[in-house]
Amino acid sequence: MSVRRLAAVQPESFAFTPENVKWAKGIIAKYPEGRQASAVISLLWKAQEQHGGWLPEPAIRAVADMLGMAYIRVLEVATFYTMFALQPVGKHFVQVCGTTPCLLRGADKLMHVCEKVIGHQNHVTEDGQLSWLEVECLGSCSNAPMAQINYDYFEDLDPESFEKLLDDLRNDRPVKPGPQVERACSGPVGGPTTLLDQSLYDGSVVGSWKKRFDETKAAKEAATVQAATEAAKPKETSPGEKQAAKQPTDKTKGA
Repeated sequence: MSVRRLAAVQPESFAFTPENVKWAKGIIAKYPEGRQASAVISLLWKAQEQHGGWLPEPAIRAVADMLGMAYIRVLEVATFYTMFALQPVGKHFVQVCGTTPCLLRGADKLMHVCEKVIGHQNHVTEDGQLSWLEVECLGSCSNAPMAQINYDYFEDLDPESFEKLLDDLRNDRPVKPGPQVERACSGPVGGPTTLLDQSLYDGSVVGSWKKRFDETKAAKEAATVQAATEAAKPKETSPGEKQAAKQPTDKTKGA
């Protein structure tokens, strides 16, 4: 991991464009009074985007002034997160993940390619096309090793595919973000290995289940109606009960 320092050469000033000022005010308004500092990452990101992909020191101060924060507090945020580039970057800014899963899968070889093709970290090639930096986890461990280039992820890289990728970018040839091997997202290499039965997706299984559910529901409803019907019928008395009802009581006999 490289040391995070501000660039030696800085612009004299920085100011958000009117459009970005309006955008920033909208972000700040999302937070309650006294909590405007919560917008610091969003505003730093917009400042970096406006300044061609890297964050100069005057932009850090401008964000601090807008949020009413001490300069050092905003500087702490900017120097902590590698998503903020503190040095000028190339048109294609390559961030190689150097965290353990990627290193175990060959990220060190990708860094050697960067040194060969681009030069040392934070160096911008003479044509202005490429620069690179080692960063910490970019959250694509299952597809290691990987690199983020501007806003896109390029995963499942090896030295050969990575060098070709850099050459394509440098020469403005189209490239395909995402896995560089035969896999979809983070699925198995070569394609899916489970849940391959097409009946799981054509609706037939769901249709059969729904039919059974409807039949069970109808049977329960019929049973409920039958029970209610039986309960509503007048109760029939047995012959013995009828005979007992006809026999006179002792008082009747005495009369």
